[in-house]
Amino acid sequence: MQIDTVNEGGTLIAKTEGRVDGTNAREFQEALEGVIKDADHSVILDMEQLTYISSAGLRVILLIAKALERQDVKFGVCSLSDPIREIFDISGFDKVVNVSGSQSEALSAVQG
Repeated sequence: MQIDTVNEGGTLIAKTEGRVDGTNAREFQEALEGVIKDADHSVILDMEQLTYISSAGLRVILLIAKALERQDVKFGVCSLSDPIREIFDISGFDKVVNVSGSQSEALSAVQG
């Protein structure tokens, strides 16, 4: 699991790569907390290169979303592969977290 970040017009984009499961969920959480601590306006979690996410990983995303909400920072995820999108749909996460098909759609959602 790897996270790279870029700032796009005041929005922090965290690009995840690899797998997130019970063996590295804590590392995933610490890495996300580290990169979002300075976020002012909005954060997007780009999951295009994520190949797998377990319930432990979903829990981390929920914790991050709630933390950002308390800070009044907009949050969204984007570019989910079909299997990961299905996990979001089945678990109801698509009702809890703003899910966009692409990074540009996510940017419009959090900035607009």
